[in-house]
Amino acid sequence: MEQRNHSSLNEFVLLGFPSVGHVRGWLFGLLLLAYLFTICGNALIFLVIRLDRALHKPMYHFVSVLSFLELWYTATTIPKMLSNLLSEKKTISFAGCLLQTYFFHSLGASECYLLTAMAYDRYLAICRPLHYPAIMTTALCAKMAAGCWTCGFLCPISEVILVSQLPFCDYNEIEHIFCDFPPLLSLACKDTSTNVLVDFAVNAFIILLTFLFIMISYGRIIGAVLKIRTAAGRKKAFSTCASHLIVVLIFFGSIIFMYVRLKKSYSLTLDRTLAVVYSVLTPLANPIIYSLRNKELLKAIKRTIFRKEGKASPTHH
Repeated sequence: MEQRNHSSLNEFVLLGFPSVGHVRGWLFGLLLLAYLFTICGNALIFLVIRLDRALHKPMYHFVSVLSFLELWYTATTIPKMLSNLLSEKKTISFAGCLLQTYFFHSLGASECYLLTAMAYDRYLAICRPLHYPAIMTTALCAKMAAGCWTCGFLCPISEVILVSQLPFCDYNEIEHIFCDFPPLLSLACKDTSTNVLVDFAVNAFIILLTFLFIMISYGRIIGAVLKIRTAAGRKKAFSTCASHLIVVLIFFGSIIFMYVRLKKSYSLTLDRTLAVVYSVLTPLANPIIYSLRNKELLKAIKRTIFRKEGKASPTHH
């Protein structure tokens, strides 16, 4: 097979959902609705938390940062998925593919760190309530959020550099719904065991370390909550953590199986299914989980909406 290096391979073909056939239009409609709901839901939560002074607390600060992150996280992949469902030409440039992979992993890593920071916040609030206001200050919240973004954007650099130096063959069809490291490595014309090892090391460090820290935090939280004598007290303490724990389990459950492995792929169908879970369903579920399970946030959303409606409606005397 004739070999080309990356300078002569100008574009890839994203196969996306190759077997959808006649339901392509329905899939486009569902994906578009999911994307619009994700944008509106996360934007609403972000704006409500920023505008409502009653929500200017550390827990909601992190929720607003997560909602803001989800807006960019979905923007890296879903618009291209939508255009590919409508277009016959499903190409993406080599540079565009690397950029999509970089930003998707950067934002994904940032989310791992942010969910860890949120678990630490809940640990302090429940296990060290007397010291919580003094420790979790506004300045610390801002520094933690900035640290999550910075570390997240630094993490995939080595992987992207290694992939950019690989020689690629004539076959340029990516059997995935967006550009990602595993499908890119499968197109390379040389042994990619070093890349697979580096990917595994980076992903295992980020994903497993943050997930372990979150589980340790929740282990201590559960231990502290069980010591509360009243059932009402236990319920109140658990209710502040339930939303976050659900998001953690959905997000980490899919990415651990997808990225912490030494094989390039288990199954193309399974990879695509998992990709839909962590790239579409998790950002879609976040606003639903946080708003429906959090009475204070739900009340703030209603206050904000009705306040705007009240201002928009003219008063008659």
